[in-house]
Amino acid sequence: MGSFHVGGKLVEISGRPVKEVTFTPGGVPAKVDPNGTYQTGQMYVQYFLPQNERGAAPLLLWHGGGMTGVNYETTPDGRQGWLEFFLRKGWAVYNSDAVERGRSGWAMYPDVIPGEPVFLTTANPFERFRIGDGAGSYNADPAKRKYLAGSQFPADGYDNFVKQIVPRWTSTDQMIIDAYIAEVDKVCPCVIAFHSQAGQFGFKVAQARPDKVKALIAVEPAGLGDPAKADVLKNIPVLMVYGDNIEQDARWPAIRKAGTDFGDKIKAAGGSVDVVNLPTVGIKGNSHMMMLDKNNLEVAQLIQDWLAKKGLSK
Repeated sequence: MGSFHVGGKLVEISGRPVKEVTFTPGGVPAKVDPNGTYQTGQMYVQYFLPQNERGAAPLLLWHGGGMTGVNYETTPDGRQGWLEFFLRKGWAVYNSDAVERGRSGWAMYPDVIPGEPVFLTTANPFERFRIGDGAGSYNADPAKRKYLAGSQFPADGYDNFVKQIVPRWTSTDQMIIDAYIAEVDKVCPCVIAFHSQAGQFGFKVAQARPDKVKALIAVEPAGLGDPAKADVLKNIPVLMVYGDNIEQDARWPAIRKAGTDFGDKIKAAGGSVDVVNLPTVGIKGNSHMMMLDKNNLEVAQLIQDWLAKKGLSK
């Protein structure tokens, strides 16, 4: 196991006043000149290489909005995460924190990153990620929270889950895509599994580097690739996975339709796209955060079986 940073660029900042900063209480003040050259847009990647590799290529795990690679490491209630699951199946796994998240760090705004970061309340994911039963279902008292019927999200882990949420921007998409392309150039050929916001990153990076991507696993993608370039993906098998309770949500029917419509464009160009709505195959109760749900390993096994069927797992 190891780690590295990849991508990024140097940016010049000027016109800011020099400040005097005391870094430690009781310490000696130092003058800090914020003008100069900064390293920005880099991405942190941690990798795990099994002794007996059985995956046909490395597996890259890309998280969604307001999250980091922690999503795949374990679950909020301490169970095995997808990273360990696929590592034990013999995959070399590369888990990243996207640009401006976690150990990738972030840059000054609005000088480098336009706009301001978006922060999520403790109630927001509960009501928006199909964990709770819609608006007003969250309560500070865990006993009064209204979960969707049959929810597989670990109720005893929700308060721990919100601790991993980090600020995000809506203006860094191209920086993130550039860093992911740099990761693909360094690591691949590979298989890429991506979630939610990373939908557009997974598809667009594959469109930029189609010769380096062996398969795409889109877990409830909230963004997509360029429809005009759908034919570029015709030689890359795609699996789209959607959870439960989508029909009763205000936003997710449209999000899923956009995803499946994009998949239809790939198929029309001669590509292979498999769409799995988990309830239809007997896997029920999954939230948007299916890699954290109580049946997360059942979902992971479905992905593993698909990869094996495509000849990508020995």
